[in-house]
Amino acid sequence: MADVLLSVRDLRIAFDGVEAVRGLSFDVRPREVLAVVGESGAGKSLTARALLGMLPPGATTSGEIRLRGSLDLAAQRGRRIALVPQDALSALSPVHPVGDQLAAAVRSVARVSRKEARVRAVAALDRVGIPDAVGRARAYPHEFSGGMRQRAVIAMATINEPDVLVADEPTTALDEERRDQVLRVLAEQREAVGAALVLVTHDLDVVRDHADRALVMYAGRLTELGPAAAVLGRPRAPYTAGLLASLPEHAHGRRLPALPGTPPAPGALPPGCAFAPRCPLATEVCHRSEPEPQQVEDRLVACHHWAEVPHPAVELFQVTRHASA
Repeated sequence: MADVLLSVRDLRIAFDGVEAVRGLSFDVRPREVLAVVGESGAGKSLTARALLGMLPPGATTSGEIRLRGSLDLAAQRGRRIALVPQDALSALSPVHPVGDQLAAAVRSVARVSRKEARVRAVAALDRVGIPDAVGRARAYPHEFSGGMRQRAVIAMATINEPDVLVADEPTTALDEERRDQVLRVLAEQREAVGAALVLVTHDLDVVRDHADRALVMYAGRLTELGPAAAVLGRPRAPYTAGLLASLPEHAHGRRLPALPGTPPAPGALPPGCAFAPRCPLATEVCHRSEPEPQQVEDRLVACHHWAEVPHPAVELFQVTRHASA
């Protein structure tokens, strides 16, 4: 399709023969924000790393990931696709000034002088709102605050104007004010360079406020994929409903429920639908047959009983508070 920038088809990621991502397919369109959500262990970060050709040692993969038609992801990393990491302090070298690191990123993809690379590095720090960019370019990462470090890695990711940014939990460990600041800077820089954004997050408020589409993952597979407003406004997958039910805004005087049980380990998946042991709608077919993603209205849904998910869907998991509570 002409409007597809990044295409993922039947992606499988395994360790010692055990699949952690299982047959995942999706597209990313130019300039859109695709949020990838799900509980820990769903395969979100592994998927993000696969997009960059940065999987950990021991991982084996199959399927296809194409960026503008090319399968050579490693050659495009830093140029056409770039990472905004979760831990900015670990992503930055502690022994080199921040400006030098940004300049090195420039020279890794462009034949420019050290002076020109330095000028671009200072300009990038200035664009993300770091005051006294000339002076701060000479500072080391430990001399930056947490929020400033996160701005610096956004500057590094966008300095070569990539087509796709991959942000893996970019606001983890930041308070609400700094979270909003970082997300605003990320949005501004994405718009400035015209990039699409794959945003890995557990924060559904972030998805609601910043994403065009949402990909909900469970046990390494697609559970629901569609317009973010529609997926969060009226989910068709029980798992999505369970995530939403845990938000404080749905309490209404009742005890907030947690999803029953825990996600299965990759090597211990139940037969049939992996979510069936935790799902209030599960029937015999769910325990026997794993549902394939199917087109439902404006989205893809992998659920045998999507038509039975009520509206509002959070009622599937809400629990009335006991009178003594």
